[in-house]
Amino acid sequence: MCSAPDTSAAVKPAPADLPRRRFVNILLGTGLLASAASFLYPVLRYLVPPKLPDLGGDAVLAARLSEMKPNTAKTFRFGTRPGLLVETSAGEYRAMSATCTHLGCTVQYRPDLREIWCACHNGMYDLNGRNISGPPPRPLEAFEVQVRGDEIFVRRKQEA
Repeated sequence: MCSAPDTSAAVKPAPADLPRRRFVNILLGTGLLASAASFLYPVLRYLVPPKLPDLGGDAVLAARLSEMKPNTAKTFRFGTRPGLLVETSAGEYRAMSATCTHLGCTVQYRPDLREIWCACHNGMYDLNGRNISGPPPRPLEAFEVQVRGDEIFVRRKQEA
């Protein structure tokens, strides 16, 4: 007569398998937590935006006199948007928004033409920020320039 083999020893997991399973569970758990965090972080950053500096009456340092030369320009940060400071050939300073009024591209100064140019759709502005050719529908926002010592400050023009 044949007896059935004893399978009770094969059903019990070996003690070495438990640490491996726990390691795999920890690995999968941390991977899921990291994935959830990487999805939730941008959503939270969108819902709670960072605080921006108030530029109501405060001036922003645009450049130093030593950085500027006649017929040159410098792009500076005005809050969250770019600004453009131009020193004309006559030595006057003009500042305006560097965001094109057509589609929001960043404009640049062309010293050879002495005009401000938007490379996206070939829009042109004069040194006062008025649109003179191309698709821009409005002039650039003009800023007030103040020179204090060796520093050039720019702020929004005060409403009259």
